[in-house]
Amino acid sequence: MPIPAERLCYDEDHDLFRNSVRRFFERHLIPNLDRWEEERQVDRAFWNLAGEAGLLCPTVPEAYGGPGLDFRYNAVVTEELAYTGSSASLPLQSDIIADYFVRFGTEEQKKAYLPGMVSGELVAAIAMTEPGAGSDLKAIGTTARRDGGDYVINGSKTYISSGQHCDFVIVAAKTDPEAGARGISLLIVDADAKGFAKGRKLDKIGQHSADTSELFFDDVRVPASNVLGEIGEGFVQIMELLPQERLSQAIMGQAGAQRAFDETIAFTTTRKAFGQTIFDFQNTRFVMADYSAQLQVGWSHLDRCIVLQSEGGLSTASASAAKLWHTEMQWKLVDACLQFHGGAGYMNEYPIARMWRDARVQRIYGGTSEILREVVARSLGQA
Repeated sequence: MPIPAERLCYDEDHDLFRNSVRRFFERHLIPNLDRWEEERQVDRAFWNLAGEAGLLCPTVPEAYGGPGLDFRYNAVVTEELAYTGSSASLPLQSDIIADYFVRFGTEEQKKAYLPGMVSGELVAAIAMTEPGAGSDLKAIGTTARRDGGDYVINGSKTYISSGQHCDFVIVAAKTDPEAGARGISLLIVDADAKGFAKGRKLDKIGQHSADTSELFFDDVRVPASNVLGEIGEGFVQIMELLPQERLSQAIMGQAGAQRAFDETIAFTTTRKAFGQTIFDFQNTRFVMADYSAQLQVGWSHLDRCIVLQSEGGLSTASASAAKLWHTEMQWKLVDACLQFHGGAGYMNEYPIARMWRDARVQRIYGGTSEILREVVARSLGQA
């Protein structure tokens, strides 16, 4: 079965939108999925088509070229994208980066970047991770030094999604290296800026159609007007937007798990061994029954989280718990489903192999499961 039709967080308008999203993916994504996996990125034209179809940045206000809808429309796109088995970076653009401009951007910045993000003419990236700094953002080494009316950026970033396609990137850099978290700021760097270079396209275990790159900054000079938000408030801004980012990843985990489950039901009910289908073995039926129950619980939980986020009430601890539970569940389910495929599950021609590879990073990016447990634990017992 596809993503459940009866959901408590959606209304008829969202259902109509979902149908249009499915039709778009059936026409423009699914036929190209294998090729994009081989080429290690989606076609740039796909971004423009997604923008024309209204799939990008649904929450961007009308004043900046968007439809001004609620987060539930973002969730629909993210669910359907993950269910196709694609790792295209649409959620990064819509669920994560757009809000940095909506929440913290100046009028000039909003007008310069948001319309293009909505239309797909501009592909955005956000650069936080470095070779020596991942979850511990305070440890970044990239600096932005004030020089007259400009900031001069030096450093490098790695594991940056949309790093090859990006037309601009939001860079987390230290504007005051002695101030710890209070010394981090966010700056906008256009891809044609002198001294900015895109490195190699990184060779990942999975999520091959999501281009991921190294980025280099060698005396990149940007005007002070390119600071996104306030100087020294970068860490606070990132923390403020983490709930939606982690909810987006939880949604991807749940929808990806559902697709793996559906693929495995189809496989085990047709493949035979010892005179019966794989599904006829009690172990198969019981394991899949357990995961069916977990998927039901997961969808109900996501509905609650999506409503809370749409109403502005999802806390960092709740979003972290959601990302932790849904991505851990996804990994366990996908691994079990691959096992039920037997040797076929190890063959790349079967979708379950890609789903297994793609699921592994879900427990790492956006906050590792270990970090998420720390976040949740710190919230326990608090009023």
